[in-house]
Amino acid sequence: MKTDNFESPDFYGLDDLLSEENKLVRQSVRDFIKKEVSPVIEDYAQKAEFPRHLVRAFGELGVFGPTLPPEYGGGGLDALSYGLMCQEIERGDSGLRSTVSVQSSLVMWPIYQYGSEEQRKKYLPKLASGEWLGCFGLTEADFGSNPGGMRTRFEDKGDYYLLNGSKMWISNSPYADLAVVWAKNDEGRIRGLIVERGMDGFTTPEIHNKWSLRASITGELVFDNVKVPKENLLPGAEGLRGPLGCLDQARYGIAWGALGAAMDCYDTARRYVAERIQFDKPLASFQLVQKKLAEMLTEITKAQLVCWRLGTLKQAGKATTSQISLAKRNNVDMALTVAREARQMLGGMGITGEYPIMRHLMNLESVVTYEGTHDIHLLILGAEITGIPAFK
Repeated sequence: MKTDNFESPDFYGLDDLLSEENKLVRQSVRDFIKKEVSPVIEDYAQKAEFPRHLVRAFGELGVFGPTLPPEYGGGGLDALSYGLMCQEIERGDSGLRSTVSVQSSLVMWPIYQYGSEEQRKKYLPKLASGEWLGCFGLTEADFGSNPGGMRTRFEDKGDYYLLNGSKMWISNSPYADLAVVWAKNDEGRIRGLIVERGMDGFTTPEIHNKWSLRASITGELVFDNVKVPKENLLPGAEGLRGPLGCLDQARYGIAWGALGAAMDCYDTARRYVAERIQFDKPLASFQLVQKKLAEMLTEITKAQLVCWRLGTLKQAGKATTSQISLAKRNNVDMALTVAREARQMLGGMGITGEYPIMRHLMNLESVVTYEGTHDIHLLILGAEITGIPAFK
């Protein structure tokens, strides 16, 4: 069993800006990751196997829907606490943070925000406890950055809706008990439907041979004349505003999560160069190594400030889509740079499973693409700056 000796960098004393509850939440999740995830995650990644037992454990820990009201199984916590949870979980592994983000932001949040009271009471407690696992169906094989072009459709058949189509690159799907699916109705309007496992014609094939997010389960959603009860339509969402609102919630968590991955790579490199002897002295004594560490710490500190400020804006209900895009884009790019530098600092050892860096680096290659690619977020900011959308 590997020992996790992670120490979090806090060069600007940002802990002073956190509440005692924020710090307690962070420490609880950090302790869980050190005890339950770090000792086993490399083996799961090497085997490309999802540690399914952690779903229930995450539910018991309270990381599913932590900002939702307690009456639905949520924790009633603030946005900073949720962000800190994502930071600590992705320090363990991006795939596990993906599982939490999907469950919390892409499944529970839309059911709470757009769903009926009956839907909230039926689904949210089971999802919060980890009894049920959910997934989010928006992306299609031919429509990623342009979700409005989706071909998945449902027809009103009087007593039910008939759903046909497919979704691609869906985290959690092979094990999911339900899917929040976005499809076009008879009028061509995008609506959300709750599709449960066991409905005839609904299958979830797994996607294999991934080099990234290997400890996460990814698949498709296939709908072949699936009869969906009318009460499973989300009444409060119509048009792209519905799914894009969900993505804002998830991208907020990604900005924090990528920071956690960067912090883990930095801390690993810092420890390694202090112990590794070359030319009769530790690597940490060389100027180029110190330069790399200084630049890593600088970028991590800047990302911490971005996350904290975004968290305060989100808690106040003021965080905009473009502000979230800036944080997601900046922090994932920063984490990739830190991971690459850290990998080089470890030399050949950097590519082995003895250290987490290469796993983080491969994972981040997915994180920089999903829920809005690096370039799409740049264009979202460009549209905000100029008032001229470049992608329409």
